[in-house]
Amino acid sequence: MRKPLLRMSLFCFVALATVAYGQAPKKVSKAEALSAIASRVAPDYPAVAKQLRIEGAVELEATVAEDGSVDDVNIVSGNPILTKAAAMALKKWKFTPFTDGGKPVKAIAPISMTFKM
Repeated sequence: MRKPLLRMSLFCFVALATVAYGQAPKKVSKAEALSAIASRVAPDYPAVAKQLRIEGAVELEATVAEDGSVDDVNIVSGNPILTKAAAMALKKWKFTPFTDGGKPVKAIAPISMTFKM
């Protein structure tokens, strides 16, 4: 008797949490993300990186809001001296809103930035 009640309680909690917090963000491909860029800001090349002649790619994930603005940035990989500048620049980017069923949705977009001297 207790197990079915526990399962039902857990099911209700998950259902309510999904409604309360909305659905998980839509994951888009790198190609979709690149084609949806409306405006981008180039990162500032950190002075220390220039002095040390550090180059390389930084891989990021942008959480894009329903209006196309960048809500959050997750650093996936890259030289720590370059990642902060890349993340700060990405927060200023704008995207054409991603949609699901014709309705704007929050999305996770993979972005690469390359620092080259």
